[in-house]
Amino acid sequence: MTVFGFDFGTTNSLASVVIDTDVITFLQNEQPIPSVVSFEGGKVEVGRIAHDKLTHAGLGVQGSTVRSPKTLLGQEEDQIINGVRRDPVQIVTHVLDHVRQFVLQTKAGRSLEMNRVVATIPVNMDGKRRALLRQAFGQAGMSVVQFVHEPLAALYGFLRTTDAVADRIRRYEGKLLLVFDWGGGTLDLTLCRVLNGLLVQVANDGTDEVGGDVFDDELRNEVEKRSRAEHNLNDQIAILPEARKRLLHECEKAKIRLSDRETWNVYVDPFYQSDDHSDLQVNISRDDLKDIVDHLVKKGIARIERLLEREGYSTSSIELCLATGGMVNMPMIKSRLDELFGPSRVQVSERSAAAIAEGAAWVAHDEARLHLAKNVELSLARNTYMPLLLAGVEMPIEQELRRERFDLYCVDPSDGHGKFSLVSPHRPGPKVPLNDPRRPLGSMTLKVDSKAAPFKERLQLEVRVDENLVLTATAWSLNQTGRAVMDVFDLEFALSTPGTSNPWIAANLIPIDEDSADHVPGSLAMRSNLANQQDNSLVPGEVLYRHNPFYFRTEQNPPQIQVEERLYYVPCSICERAQNDPDCNCASLPVQTNSVDRRPNT
Repeated sequence: MTVFGFDFGTTNSLASVVIDTDVITFLQNEQPIPSVVSFEGGKVEVGRIAHDKLTHAGLGVQGSTVRSPKTLLGQEEDQIINGVRRDPVQIVTHVLDHVRQFVLQTKAGRSLEMNRVVATIPVNMDGKRRALLRQAFGQAGMSVVQFVHEPLAALYGFLRTTDAVADRIRRYEGKLLLVFDWGGGTLDLTLCRVLNGLLVQVANDGTDEVGGDVFDDELRNEVEKRSRAEHNLNDQIAILPEARKRLLHECEKAKIRLSDRETWNVYVDPFYQSDDHSDLQVNISRDDLKDIVDHLVKKGIARIERLLEREGYSTSSIELCLATGGMVNMPMIKSRLDELFGPSRVQVSERSAAAIAEGAAWVAHDEARLHLAKNVELSLARNTYMPLLLAGVEMPIEQELRRERFDLYCVDPSDGHGKFSLVSPHRPGPKVPLNDPRRPLGSMTLKVDSKAAPFKERLQLEVRVDENLVLTATAWSLNQTGRAVMDVFDLEFALSTPGTSNPWIAANLIPIDEDSADHVPGSLAMRSNLANQQDNSLVPGEVLYRHNPFYFRTEQNPPQIQVEERLYYVPCSICERAQNDPDCNCASLPVQTNSVDRRPNT
């Protein structure tokens, strides 16, 4: 059965499919279909017709029209539109069904069934919104075989759309590739490597603060401001009801036209409710556009620079910068990218608007499976890590679930909580050095018996990854009632390419760059009190002393760190102050770090 690639975008949506070795993208008048729904007069209209009813560039509900219903997914309440409650899932369904019906009515799609799709998602879409999006696809008559991050799909399509796929993949083997999708609603970033035929995500980032819609609003406001200033029209001069809508469309057009010409005349007539002056006419140059939106471009470029800085890489480390999305056609964005990476390393997708859908179509055609790019680990006592899911493990597709269960001990139940901290290494691959920096994925605490001795409190942890690529960790105690649950959706993945046989062939898959990160600044870690084996050396010294003071006899040769912990936290026997308290002057000589207090445990 044919599986389509489906890009349900914040601003526009479209579908693609690969037949034999040809990719077909279903454009409407050479354009994607706007992700807009109108409920005017009780009639549901979707796409270009609904888009033409918009009055401003913002996302969400605008009177009887909804622009980018994807942004409404996950909100607790229904949307009130023209006095009628509308379920966000149903609003999204209207867009998905509209695209599907359009595809099936075309000459190329008439003979196809569009029942299964590989759907692309932003890198920052959380688990609840993914589940709701899957539900909307189902209501529109399509099942989601697999979700794929939008930039990763674009990269797959870039590598796949060539007659020499293997040569292109070999060319980038081991190299860092930066892929970003700068579209109408969001800027999505993915930093990848090509490793043994896998496209491996190193890091992801995304924001909705610099999408193309924000550019349109800035341009429209400035055009109106200049028009009023030129004709001395104060704010009391009203604007005709439909005029803002027309101005918005003219500004969108100006932004596009100024990509290949120096000036553009923005003209709307009538615009003002005035007998003396009714039209709006402002000539905008490419330099004017640059001045108006330059702060937004800088903000987006800064996001790219921060991602590289966060991961410890310089711009010189990037072998390829693949730019997709409608915004990358703006000359000022392209020139900034050239300044950062050099023109030879910047590749602006020739079909930027369709790059993501076409990449998803190739993923569907090749039946490419996602793998976990980095270990998911549990932080244990003494800063050790226990792998829960190893990098390279195959991720579930529709109606699949991966589940693992682990038995643990509570090393220090003194405060009545078992502390679970899930982390992920900086480097991809299953074999990672212990000193590699770890990124916190999430933390949770579980009630335990505070009076229990070390290792007496037995805990269990279950991790599962569902078809929406969301990891759910559930912990419970065998002695206490209650559970702790957390979800992790911001995982990194690896996508297999044609001919990939063994994703992780050797332990040293990741080249060690001179400028790679060796620390994570600003991290605050929770001190884990868990262990997967009974080992007294894992117990904090002050805790172990309360339960087994004889452990600290000199002849037992206890580990120095536990001796120091015991001496540091046990109060002075005379003044009962902490041993490190400067007001404690009870001892005339410094305490020997290997000494043992023979006092009975009270």
